[in-house]
Amino acid sequence: MKLKLLALLSTAGGSALSALWTFPAILTSAFLIAWGAEAAQFLISQALALAILAWLQTLPEFAVEAVIAWDAGREPERAHLAIANLTGAIRLLLGLGWPMIYFVFAVAGRKSASARLPAIQLEREHALEIVGLVPPLLYFGVILLKQSFSWVDAVVLLALYVSYLWLLFRNAPRGAEHVADAPAVSRWAYRQPGWRRPLAITALLGGGGALLYVTAHPFLESMLAVAGLVGVSQFVLVQWVAPFLSEFPEKVSAFYWARRVTHAPMALMNLVSSNINQWTVLAAMIPLVYGYSSLRHHGVWLDFRFDGPQRLEILLTLLQSGLAMMVLANMEFDWRDATVLFVLWLVQFLQPGLREVVAIAYGVWMVILATEFVVGRKALLAPRYFWEIIRQKRDRPEPL
Repeated sequence: MKLKLLALLSTAGGSALSALWTFPAILTSAFLIAWGAEAAQFLISQALALAILAWLQTLPEFAVEAVIAWDAGREPERAHLAIANLTGAIRLLLGLGWPMIYFVFAVAGRKSASARLPAIQLEREHALEIVGLVPPLLYFGVILLKQSFSWVDAVVLLALYVSYLWLLFRNAPRGAEHVADAPAVSRWAYRQPGWRRPLAITALLGGGGALLYVTAHPFLESMLAVAGLVGVSQFVLVQWVAPFLSEFPEKVSAFYWARRVTHAPMALMNLVSSNINQWTVLAAMIPLVYGYSSLRHHGVWLDFRFDGPQRLEILLTLLQSGLAMMVLANMEFDWRDATVLFVLWLVQFLQPGLREVVAIAYGVWMVILATEFVVGRKALLAPRYFWEIIRQKRDRPEPL
């Protein structure tokens, strides 16, 4: 089945020639919000700055998912495309985005590192993001068992995300002594006097977000127009092409930070924050938009229900995300972790018929990691650091 752009984005036809201006505009927006996030981490916690960054970066992804869910509410036979886009976006971020960060980091730092394949060492505060993945993954397991997705589930997922933001808000900002490591634009914004400092940082984030907002639609249209010309199937488009394009700003900022070596942990946490956003807010949007669309077109609010193939897609994505969370539980990301995530993603990408085999492989590797934690070969640091941070904030004396 050939690609139909109108069913995905709008009635305004996209032109491949639009890429000549939308591609540079997308790059510019990605750099602006990345610089803004680097400056913002000195006013609020780095994790909260990255959460804001993830919101801005995923605007195109939300737009695409909303349109697909709305169309599915009007035509229920299209419901599988909503799950395809969600699971494809998550699996692409983990299977391609995370390994990309590691290998860019390893190549960029090969001259200064003592080891040929050094690991990305995460900081103690990053335990908040790693453990923050656990609640939405566990609750999505409940949704999978129910085989349906209701507005109640959407409320629970949104509540989990709000709780996650609350924890990030309590965390301390980065020390000012690290400002010298930031790029020139970020240093300029942070060093503005008085009220001009938050204004400059907001201008970077807001300006980049606004540019991304107005550019995302024509950028997606132009890229999808190219995909349509070469005859990409609708399912492949929705599961892989559209998510890759909608996640493009995230990959730009992640690549930018990874090649600076010392900022590789920030690059990785950028994608972890986006992953939490996807499992909570993006996923919660599906039953809400689908149900309202069904109400508008058919006069009844319907829950979003999964069939067998959709359940397999969700299970595969849950297992991949669970494995990704476990590989970071020792607060580092090494060549073995990156290779396993990339190879298993590549297999399912090239051979979709092997999804069940890949799901089993994810489960087996999770058992291997769990065994390594039990026997002490790997240190289970993230949960410990998480609770230490929580207790530290709870016991902090009130300011005078």
